Amino acid sequence: MVPQRWLIVCSAMCSAGLMWSAVLIGALLAGVRLLPTPAAVGVAAVLAVPGVIAGVIGNRWYYRTTRPRRAWSLTAWVPPHVPHWASMLAGVMFFAFWLTVVLAFAGLNGDTEIRNGQYVLNDNGRLTVVNEANYERQQDLEQQISLGILGALAVGGTFMTGAVLTHNAAPVPTETQSAGQPLA
Repeated sequence: MVPQRWLIVCSAMCSAGLMWSAVLIGALLAGVRLLPTPAAVGVAAVLAVPGVIAGVIGNRWYYRTTRPRRAWSLTAWVPPHVPHWASMLAGVMFFAFWLTVVLAFAGLNGDTEIRNGQYVLNDNGRLTVVNEANYERQQDLEQQISLGILGALAVGGTFMTGAVLTHNAAPVPTETQSAGQPLA
């Protein structure tokens, strides 16, 4: 069982990781890189990953579900006491992060490298010399992909830890959520 205080800390960290990723992605889309990639992604990972782990463990512990029986039913994925607007908001935010990752992948032209003082894109062994602006844009896209993935994880971690934190205030369900069987 995950202690309540640890869940609160992890939920706050995930929320901060979500905002951190969103702000940095917004700045990248505006054409400004606020931090170098290792710092930006490292902080996002430190903020998001513990909350995701705590959320998964907490949800597994409290709801004892193995998998939903109906994959496309919202009630199969969301604990019964969580309002539908909260799950829909989490879904929209997750989709927004997913979309930023997909769009960044679409803009990539290869791995960024510097060879012999020239900016180079390496696309499966095919080297293309580019100017500094194109090189920087490719690095921005790489950072956007990493932040988008961590932001999506932070959305899930915030949602899962929030569900566990509000579990005690919720009415006790008469059936397990995924199996539809009476609680033993």
